[in-house]
Amino acid sequence: MSPAKIKVLIVDDSAVVRQTLKQIFEEDRNIEVVGVAADPLIALKRLESDKPDVITLDIEMPRMDGLTFLKKIMSENPIPVIICSSKSEDGSDNALNALEYGAVDIIQKPKMGTKQFLEDSKVRLVDAVKAAAIARIKKGAPKPAVVRREVQPKLSADVVLPRAAGPSHIDTTEKIIVVGASTGGTEALKVFLEEMPIDAPGIVIVQHMPENFTKAFAQRLNSICDLEIKEAADNDSVIRGRALIAPGNKHCLIKRSGARYYVEVKDGPLVCRHRPSVDVLFRSASRFVGKNAVGIIMTGMGDDGARGMKEMKENGAYNIAQDENSCVVFGMPNEAIKRGCVDLIIPLEQIAAAALKAAR
Repeated sequence: MSPAKIKVLIVDDSAVVRQTLKQIFEEDRNIEVVGVAADPLIALKRLESDKPDVITLDIEMPRMDGLTFLKKIMSENPIPVIICSSKSEDGSDNALNALEYGAVDIIQKPKMGTKQFLEDSKVRLVDAVKAAAIARIKKGAPKPAVVRREVQPKLSADVVLPRAAGPSHIDTTEKIIVVGASTGGTEALKVFLEEMPIDAPGIVIVQHMPENFTKAFAQRLNSICDLEIKEAADNDSVIRGRALIAPGNKHCLIKRSGARYYVEVKDGPLVCRHRPSVDVLFRSASRFVGKNAVGIIMTGMGDDGARGMKEMKENGAYNIAQDENSCVVFGMPNEAIKRGCVDLIIPLEQIAAAALKAAR
């Protein structure tokens, strides 16, 4: 008996976008588009007779905006919602608001381009729907983060704090934390990074997210966390007190020059169906950081990161996985666990403390 298809409702005021998404989704035999709606009021009427498994939602629409519709859905009858947004600055900001209100993922509106661009877009769009269909969602959306009051200046990009104890040979003892996340990861990373002190070890993160959204995401986290948090740029130093987030549509690797760790941001094919890929980051950490790396795998669908985490473990790294109960989707942590390369499986709220302890 074949599994039931994932039922999708597309809500977007652009007829071109509705048709393009419908065509992309229906090319996958496991997805069925059960309806399209030009605005949220039409969608609400549709929901009276049929509840889809996943909704794709534009934000800027007539009669009712997407955020209002999302909050109504999350408070009354939760359904996994994927935000289908433009890549403009305003679009990025509103899409991040939607994640805080309970949306499970962001996808970028499809557009015409090269054959390779369209093929990559299809992979991302279809995977997002499949992940959303199995995501754990809760009734009632979390409140948006409140920007904290600045109580002390953040570290300068050029300052490297001395270690509190132990040998002073930075070239052999400086710890680096590498993190991979996907569906549900934006909220998980917020919890994790808010617990990190201003002198935390250098952190490099891959969060599966479309191009241009990672910059707005990093800026938002930077406004509420003690660490300096920024979208990674090529040749940025990985230093204490700083977290770098891989830019959307680019791979991010850790490299080393003498005592200095830095990141390389580069183009390349999809790896484990993603760009940026957690595997690419983790494998570079295995090679250039070795036993001084602490690996963390968080919520997300698929197996991106499992192979790289295994290589990290073989080279002496300490690895942590988010547990099933605190994951929106348990796929990525579970794949790493099944490969026997995880040292500790714990709830999200305990990961920051465990990582700091491992990095001492």
